[in-house]
Amino acid sequence: MKIATREVDHVTIVDISGRIVLGDETGQLRDTVCGLISQKKTKIILNLAEVDYIDSSGVGELVGSFTTVRKSGGELKLLNLTQKVQDVLQVTKLYTVFDIKEDEFTAVKSFDYFFAK
Repeated sequence: MKIATREVDHVTIVDISGRIVLGDETGQLRDTVCGLISQKKTKIILNLAEVDYIDSSGVGELVGSFTTVRKSGGELKLLNLTQKVQDVLQVTKLYTVFDIKEDEFTAVKSFDYFFAK
């Protein structure tokens, strides 16, 4: 799994590619999110466009990241879900928990409360 972060309009986008599975991958995701929070970056989008597989631990880590960001006063949103990830979130009913966006522009602007209304 590869993770890269970038900033767009004060929003941090975390580009993830590969598999989010138990082990180093979930730890890597956790470390990335915790690192962003420690830098006071609490507007986070996880871009999952290139995630080809996610297991139950990966789903658990997404929920854990969501909770961690929420507790620090921030928001975490998901972007560009692949069909496999979408299916897993629908089966687990987590589709209703996450704010999921289809395109990056809308996702970034959704943090701007004037635009979101």
